[in-house]
Amino acid sequence: MRSSAKFDSKTFFLMAGIIFVAFNLRPAITSVGPLIGAIRDETGISNGAAGLLTTLPLVAFALLSPFVPRIAQKLGSEWSILLGLTILGTGIAARSLGMLPPLYIGTILIGLGVGLCNVLLPGMVKEKFPQKVGLLTGIYTFSMGICAGLAPGFSIPLAEDIGLGWRLSLGVWTILILIAIIVWLPQIRLRKKKTEAPKVSAPKGSIWSSPIAWQVTLFMGLQSMVYFSTTTWLPEILHSQGREIAAAGWMVTVFQFSGLPVNFIIPVLADRLPNQKGIALGIGIFTFAGITGLLMNVNAIISNTSIVLLGIGLGAAISHSLTLIGLRAENATQAASLSGMAQSVGYLLAAAGPILIGSLYDLFHSWSVPLIFLMVITAIFTISGIGAGRAQFVLQDKQDKHQKQKKTASTIA
Repeated sequence: MRSSAKFDSKTFFLMAGIIFVAFNLRPAITSVGPLIGAIRDETGISNGAAGLLTTLPLVAFALLSPFVPRIAQKLGSEWSILLGLTILGTGIAARSLGMLPPLYIGTILIGLGVGLCNVLLPGMVKEKFPQKVGLLTGIYTFSMGICAGLAPGFSIPLAEDIGLGWRLSLGVWTILILIAIIVWLPQIRLRKKKTEAPKVSAPKGSIWSSPIAWQVTLFMGLQSMVYFSTTTWLPEILHSQGREIAAAGWMVTVFQFSGLPVNFIIPVLADRLPNQKGIALGIGIFTFAGITGLLMNVNAIISNTSIVLLGIGLGAAISHSLTLIGLRAENATQAASLSGMAQSVGYLLAAAGPILIGSLYDLFHSWSVPLIFLMVITAIFTISGIGAGRAQFVLQDKQDKHQKQKKTASTIA
């Protein structure tokens, strides 16, 4: 009885820690979109340069992601996540100083902090809850979506109604970082001595040579390109269509909250299905329909419905991409490697989104071309997601080939 209570206590603190870490993985990025106009006007930067405020975090954690498994091997996953939260909080504080150099340096630090936590959570879920990958992924992506949705809605009220200005409006999220650090600290105390992770069975192979790993990576990267482009520029798109900027900011919250139910449902569903091809197709249909409605700009009802459809599609997409990392990996070691690959290459692709969208608008002075571009990207990530939905581990082809060669050699002998 005593050991069972101890296990329950550890599980509770671990789940609480994962949830509070997840709370912090999006607000520092999604809170920027409604404030881009104010930042651009005060600093005099272009739309393309303003897009960097969303792009730089993605570049930073894309470049860091391949090295995160090595950092975790040296420091341990628990200490690495604590380090990530500390760097993230430092970046938010630096960005809030308002001057251009700290604005961009802090933005880079935000990306590094998010990168550490982002890569490690799927592997930790696979290791600690191997039989509940879908459920736990659903819980932490749901948690991530809550604060991702609240952040853009509060940005304008904090900046204008309360009078904090855009600097403190962005800086207020350090409070949530401090809470997450306090909640995560028990994991440092409860951490057991590091044990060897289970090895991937022979033959040894590089995950970078796996076709299905590349399909997971493309799905992760391209759906993220559409997501971050949307969270960055949706307020400006709606403002150009006649909405007040504060109301446009709250529509980003509607967009984010529309995805909350599927944030939780999709990982659980994906974990129970024999394959996940249909989920990828459904995600593509919802996302494509949402962008089409924004492009048509018929009336407010169609526009609002389109935002909800887009929120459902992309809310499902992010949770599904993180679930695929666990489902396509045979063990925690593979999950960490696949997570590093998918989030490095994937977020380099995603990083191009906000700045490309801003630059296309600067070039054409219309949101039609950027939205058509996002429709093309949606079609590509849907095809990649269907491929990634096959019921197969990332190195299974190599293992099957190895077993056949071994069987053939045994037969000849």
